[in-house]
Amino acid sequence: MIVLLLVLSLLATAFSFPDGILTMEQPKNDGNHWAVLVAGSNTWGNYRHQADVCHAYQILKKHGIPDDRIIVFMYDDIAHNEENPTPGVIINQPNGPNVYEGVPKDYTGENVSPDVFLHVLQGNANQLVGVGSGKVVKSGPNDHIFVNFVDHGGPGILAFGDDTLEADKLMEAIKSMYKQNKYGKMVFYVEACESGSMFNRLLPKDINVYATTASNPDESSYACYYDDKLETFLGDVYSIKWMQDSDKEDLNTETLEKQFKITKAETNTSHVMEYGDLTIGGMTVAEFQGNQQSSVFLSNDIDVDPCKDAVPSEDVPLAILERRLEAAASQTQREQLEEQLRDLIKSRESVKTTIKKIASFATNDHVQTHRVMYSGVRHALNSWDCYKYVLKHLAATCPQLNIPKNDYALRHLYVLVNLCEERVPAETIKEAITKVCG
Repeated sequence: MIVLLLVLSLLATAFSFPDGILTMEQPKNDGNHWAVLVAGSNTWGNYRHQADVCHAYQILKKHGIPDDRIIVFMYDDIAHNEENPTPGVIINQPNGPNVYEGVPKDYTGENVSPDVFLHVLQGNANQLVGVGSGKVVKSGPNDHIFVNFVDHGGPGILAFGDDTLEADKLMEAIKSMYKQNKYGKMVFYVEACESGSMFNRLLPKDINVYATTASNPDESSYACYYDDKLETFLGDVYSIKWMQDSDKEDLNTETLEKQFKITKAETNTSHVMEYGDLTIGGMTVAEFQGNQQSSVFLSNDIDVDPCKDAVPSEDVPLAILERRLEAAASQTQREQLEEQLRDLIKSRESVKTTIKKIASFATNDHVQTHRVMYSGVRHALNSWDCYKYVLKHLAATCPQLNIPKNDYALRHLYVLVNLCEERVPAETIKEAITKVCG
């Protein structure tokens, strides 16, 4: 028996895999894993979005998906930002490991855009000649695709740098891929405010796509893990929860549905949702995040619950300034931060005033204005043509709202939805926007 154990030990050593990988399995049905990871924002205040995506990359890499089948979108302005006291390092939890190391920067800066993303997802390499790395998803009918998107959001849109990705355009791309047999199964994990609106009543149940979102169609997602040294938030609650689960679970036995239920139960800041073909939830996480079991854990065993210091995404700039003010070491610094805080509060009030004026001019009815603004009524988005038309005009005509980069402004777009759903003509809403901002 002793000799047998010694032989087995020697064999295990001889055939051990690098990077803590303990087992190796081939994807089922002779298919491949593909992954598209997107952090759509930039600036130090949005540190957490790129940190989330870098962490997601490390999970997929450690579980066996090769770099040539992982495509990463990130502005890449955080790791070497002048505000970063540890250049080249990005962390996703307090005292966590460097998740930036080795991350392929396929599309950075201005190439982080919805058009480039849709070309990548659909495998349109001919449209991306000379753009970024040029990598696209070259998937076939047996392949599994995992898409993780992290950024700000609003009704039916995901912020993408200076632009937005509309839900109907995403659906159009997915349905086109399905018709062309470009995937076997596809899974979306989306971290953004009102992210449920990207799939709610839009994602069919019969095209082999499963999606989970950080929030329902009407609420914020939440930032977490404020770091006193970095003076910014390190992660987002939903993202942290699913990634900490992937770090510690055996992905070859855990199902997507189990991961969803764990993430949903532990994310008490927003309502984590699921959409599409829910039968895919019975498949293992490994079939989308990689099926090589890893002994390398990227999440430390820490007692800090990310929900404890969580704040709504739109309140992150306010929370950061308030934290910095509390820690200010000099009177001069306090005065500067107090001025920034006053400016931010003034800007937020301006957003509310602008939107209210637009609603008032569009309806010319005090009761209806109050209803679309304050009654708590949030109509489901059905009038896509009206909404997209007036949203585009709002972004172009009211630059002070800084759409789509201003998450606080994005959280007020429900008023445009309400106006469109109450059949206020699009041209009337457009004229109101021009009158207020033009």
